[in-house]
Amino acid sequence: MIEKLDRILDAVKDPESELPISRLGLVKRIRYSKKHRILYVFIDFLSHRPSCRTCVGISMLIESSITCNLKNALEKEFPELSIRIV
Repeated sequence: MIEKLDRILDAVKDPESELPISRLGLVKRIRYSKKHRILYVFIDFLSHRPSCRTCVGISMLIESSITCNLKNALEKEFPELSIRIV
């Protein structure tokens, strides 16, 4: 499971810089609940947000794209699990 997760984090890219999210340090922690079959992915976007109010809107669109792409990749690789992005 760890190897699959590492591959996914390397494959999902920031649409602006094209860098993998593994390199950007956005994912802070991943937890797996075997009992409930849930994969929790803890992401930290706040510490990466710009201070410019106009730029925050653009940043939030990028965050949404990254979250969607990550969730889709995880659901494809782990169809038996429920994915929760926190």
